[in-house]
Amino acid sequence: MLTELLELAQSFLLRAASDPALLAVALFPMVLLLEMPYIGLICLGVCRFWLRQQITPAPEAGFLPKVSCVITCYSEGRDVQRTILSLLDQDYAGVIEILPAIDGAKQNAVTLRAAQEMMPQVVHFPRRELKVLPKWLRGGRVSGLNTGLSVATGQIVMALDGDTSFDRDMVRLAVDHFRDPDVVALAGSLRVRNLRKNLITRLQAVEYVMSLQFSRAGLAEFNIVNNVSGAHGIFRTAFLRKMGGWDNGTAEDLDLTLRIKKYFSRHPELRITSDPYVIGHTDVPHTLKDFFNQRLRWDGDLAYLYFRKHHETLRPSLMGWKNFLVYLWSGLLFQVILPPILILSLLYLLVFSSAAVAIFSLLLSYVFYLGLTLFMYLLHLLLVSERPREDAGLIWVLPLFPFFAMATRIWSALAIAHSLLLRSHLDSSMAPWWVLKKGKF
Repeated sequence: MLTELLELAQSFLLRAASDPALLAVALFPMVLLLEMPYIGLICLGVCRFWLRQQITPAPEAGFLPKVSCVITCYSEGRDVQRTILSLLDQDYAGVIEILPAIDGAKQNAVTLRAAQEMMPQVVHFPRRELKVLPKWLRGGRVSGLNTGLSVATGQIVMALDGDTSFDRDMVRLAVDHFRDPDVVALAGSLRVRNLRKNLITRLQAVEYVMSLQFSRAGLAEFNIVNNVSGAHGIFRTAFLRKMGGWDNGTAEDLDLTLRIKKYFSRHPELRITSDPYVIGHTDVPHTLKDFFNQRLRWDGDLAYLYFRKHHETLRPSLMGWKNFLVYLWSGLLFQVILPPILILSLLYLLVFSSAAVAIFSLLLSYVFYLGLTLFMYLLHLLLVSERPREDAGLIWVLPLFPFFAMATRIWSALAIAHSLLLRSHLDSSMAPWWVLKKGKF
């Protein structure tokens, strides 16, 4: 068997040498050649992050700005109590103002009552304030965020989901970054709370670790963080108000990140940073149907933002060349252009190549991505992970991860086409249709 594979590999390489198109299809050069420098940049940033952690002294005590936590709530029910309790129980010595905004409070009476039931608990936690904000008219996620921002009294505001809980040191570690007056936003990390549910949740747990902890830790070292998560984003309140808060529409997290970056050319000292140890925990879809429905919205929103809302303003004169190139590279190219190219390459390979060549090409691609995934995951375990034993328990999932990544990229292409053709961003669970229809885009 080994001899046959070697002969097939030799035959394939000889054919590829005389037929570059074959090698192009087999190795997906747009993916390999363009992803490798980007992955190399991330790995370099992670090594730099680790070295900086070793030599940076512990921050001095005494920096205790008031923190406002805006919790967007819609049909979370009693789960919101876990979120509120995790914020009441923070080890931060300063004042924390907790602002659950209950969207559509009349039809979400269960969530409203659950939040109000936490009011007596506040007396047991010094320097904690809880103000429940019922929004009787359903206005969507952005409406809830801006409602919280309008009444927030803290110098730092956190945008949090109503079904997310947090490590006890989350606020303290997040606040430390704002000692630097140039930091205007911090991307917190999210871990999968229900990872033990089944294989689907475990694959998403690996994805979250690699993208939200590992990758962002590397990107933050060069001030090129690609997105501040909507479920766990931290901002300097004065700067956020200066921008006018969140904008109407869907994909409000990436939208706000892009809007912040439009200040970077005029104010190159500004920074969006990330911290893999500012941890929140969230539940992810545990069925394929729910997972693909979620990604249909997430990936479809990319097309809405890139091609409709921001296509005239994403330029280096506003973002600066560094962030503009990263937007072209990791955003437009990887997330929007490469997925349909991947589908076309697979179709070409399967239709116009022999079975032996197709199998060998796919096997070669799988081995490459498996090796790359293993390398990055081990680097995460050694240099980044704050829960190495938990993350090490997911290593057995890694051989399946290239298939998961391939499936999500193919689905991403379909989601983008769905958004461009049917304007699906106007049919989002993040806001009622009448709110989205009033938006310009």
